[in-house]
Amino acid sequence: MILGITGGTGCGKTTLLQLIRQRGGLVLDCDEIYHRLLEADRQMLAAIKNRFPQAFPQDFLDRKALGKIVFADPAALEALNGITHRAVRQEVLRQLEASPPLAAIDAIGLFESGLDTLCDITVAVTAPLEARVARLMARDGISEDYARSRIDAQHDEDWFRQRCDYILENNASAADFLKKSVAFLDAQGIM
Repeated sequence: MILGITGGTGCGKTTLLQLIRQRGGLVLDCDEIYHRLLEADRQMLAAIKNRFPQAFPQDFLDRKALGKIVFADPAALEALNGITHRAVRQEVLRQLEASPPLAAIDAIGLFESGLDTLCDITVAVTAPLEARVARLMARDGISEDYARSRIDAQHDEDWFRQRCDYILENNASAADFLKKSVAFLDAQGIM
């Protein structure tokens, strides 16, 4: 079984993904894959540099500078995704070649990248805006304005609700969301 896990940044997908790992599943974190590819995939990095030269002061990628560019401009974000989605998809497919009995693809751009077509089930994790902002600020050490710009650059909750098979709302305590996540996996027969 392949689960597609999506939802905006700061919603708390990590809790669900940790449970899947604990149950023996392979977790493919597309953000992590992207960051690894930034180090290893020279062709992808060259394409990013060609499109966003201002994000390469002193010839090295400044990820925060790139983020400021793409999170402020939907067309720039779309251009970056056009460069990166293909490379990330190829790596996901490579890792799925072993046909693990349980895998989860964690991707904010699950549908935009076409990775949803690999999934048996898609689930979005959602959370209240202010909780997301606070999580991002604490996790990434960023300002409130930058956290809000990252969230604003992504789809809203309704977009995910229209596309996903299931929605897990992370709208209470961490313990409550853990219980919801366990119940969800149990209901899917993922032991």
